[in-house]
Amino acid sequence: MTLRVNKGAVARAFGRAAGHYEQHAELQRRCGDALMALAPPVSGGVLLDAGCGTGWYSRLWQQRGQRVVALDLSPQMLQQARSLDAASSYLAGDIDALPLASQSVDRVWSNLAVQWSSDLRTALQQFARVLRPDGVMLFSTLLAGSLQEVHDAWQPLGAGEHANRFLTEAQVRAAGAGLNLRFIRQTQLMHFPSALSAMRSLKGIGATHLHQGRDGAPMTRQRLAQLEALWPRDAQGYRLTYQLLFGVTQR
Repeated sequence: MTLRVNKGAVARAFGRAAGHYEQHAELQRRCGDALMALAPPVSGGVLLDAGCGTGWYSRLWQQRGQRVVALDLSPQMLQQARSLDAASSYLAGDIDALPLASQSVDRVWSNLAVQWSSDLRTALQQFARVLRPDGVMLFSTLLAGSLQEVHDAWQPLGAGEHANRFLTEAQVRAAGAGLNLRFIRQTQLMHFPSALSAMRSLKGIGATHLHQGRDGAPMTRQRLAQLEALWPRDAQGYRLTYQLLFGVTQR
């Protein structure tokens, strides 16, 4: 469950996307809305938005009466969140080593951020550490099988990896062992008018850092035509499939 993650490169990739992130973040909103539907009722208190991005859900939690601490690895994302008055306070930090006191928040919310952790067990233990005894943890992450279309299309071209691989459900469950979590799995299928637009959707949300690096070959017209021919699609368009897992504190 340990990954070699270049956190500086991850932060830079998301920083480049900060200014246009929200116009591309359909998956994040689909996933976040589903996670919010699993949350127990709110009655005030302090919420940590761990991996807040531009603060979309920080703003929603504020509207629900929470005092929000917005944390992100990317200074540019935090700047964008601050410009939108998304939270009560802002912290530059890593979910693997939260810069917060133990038992200092009532809720930890993390929507599609923990897949960038170097060690998921460490990140979830950090969430548990900063929670008060009756606190609630809510997180979502991507599972193995996500972005299979990217792998399927590029593999015959011998072009190396063009999307990250993710932990299995069993590995995520093992990382959360002993933390009083229940897990809910969901599949999200998205469609695009072309293979190129599908790839650009990943760039638009900053999810372009590859743990194993990428091949540096240019995207020629010939290569793009080959990619289009190989990319899985149906009547609605070129597909991207995301396998999601939600973890929520059991009450």
